[in-house]
Parts: sequence; C-alpha cells; structure tokens
Amino acid sequence: MKKKLLWGTAVLLVALLALFGRDMLGFYHLVTYIDSTTQAYEADGPWPQTADACYGCHGMRGSSQHQRYPSLAGQPADYLKAQLHGFANGTRHFPNMQPLAISLGDAEIDKLANYYARQTPMDNHTFQPDPGLRQQGEKLVKAGACAACHGEKLMGQGAFPRLAGQGADYLLVQLDAFAQGSRVDPTGSMKAVTQTLSAQDRKALAHYLAALAATPK
Repeated sequence: MKKKLLWGTAVLLVALLALFGRDMLGFYHLVTYIDSTTQAYEADGPWPQTADACYGCHGMRGSSQHQRYPSLAGQPADYLKAQLHGFANGTRHFPNMQPLAISLGDAEIDKLANYYARQTPMDNHTFQPDPGLRQQGEKLVKAGACAACHGEKLMGQGAFPRLAGQGADYLLVQLDAFAQGSRVDPTGSMKAVTQTLSAQDRKALAHYLAALAATPK
C-alpha cells in the first residue's frame, strides 16, 4: 500500500510538471529577475531616488534604447551639470526637461550628474545605420577633428558630451539645432562646425555616431 501511495505521488508530480513545468520555470525566472533588479536599485539608495523621474525617457541607469532620447550613462559629470543648469535657467530648451530641472537644487543636480557619470554605457543596439551614410559620417568625424573635444573614442570629457552610441534621431536634432542657432555651446565651436555641413552631412554624422561602440573609458 505504501509503495502504491509513493508511486501514485510520483506519477502525480510528473504529471503536474508536464502540465505546469514551463509556467513554474517562468515564474521562477520572474521572481529571480525582480529580486536581482530590486537589489540593484536598492544599492543606489532607498526609494524614491532622484533618478526615478529620468527612467521613462533615458532608460534604466541612463542607457536609452530610444533613438529620440539621449543616453546619460557614462556622460561626463561636468557636462550633465551644465545641461541641467541650462534647462533650469532657460538657456537650453526642451519641454519635458524645463520643469524637472527647475525643481532640482544644486545638490540634487550634482548627485544626478555624478550618478550617471558612474554608470557603464551601452551600445545603441536598436539602431541599424545606413552603410553609405555611416562611411560618410566616419570621414566627416575624422576631418572635423571631433576627438579633440569629445575624446579619442568620442566618449566625452569635461564639458564635452559622449557622442558614441547616442540615439540617431537625438544626434540629428542636436546637430540641426546647432546649425540653425537654436542651441549654442559656450565655446561656439559647434555652431562653427555644423554651419559648414549640409543636411546630408549631418544625417551621415548621426548615423556614424549612433552606431559607434560606447566603449567605457
């Protein structure tokens, strides 16, 4: 009787695993994912965190995979601070950023900038560049000596941003804005550079830079 009971239990377990095994495994993976992401989140401090408001556009830990929004991960802290102050005082414009930047104090701006500067940047995996435009963009980057300001691998330095692996649409919008004078940089170099470029040149630059590997420093 005892053997029959054990055998019946074993058969029942096998049947349950056959019926629900995949769902149970999926549930296990979900619980593991939630646990690991929660631990990663809590490592940066208790909820809520200042960066929580940024996730929707700029992605988890500042790695956006949306071509319209920039990645903040790995951006130089000085550059991020300058842009947040620029949004707050109206020298740089974007509807979503103005209210947020105005609400931040100097300490919060410093905290955000330093947080994102510490994050490891990711490649722009969701963008597929046009081969011809990419090749043209590479020639323009080399001819324009972009590395002099943005660093050897175009990962940014000091007050100059990371260009490598940014969203293609975002890059093009910014290049157009510099060329048209609706965005300015303190050195004036971006206006001088972009005004020598055609619309096709600026598109080629965006394709090349978006596809460039975001290599950590």
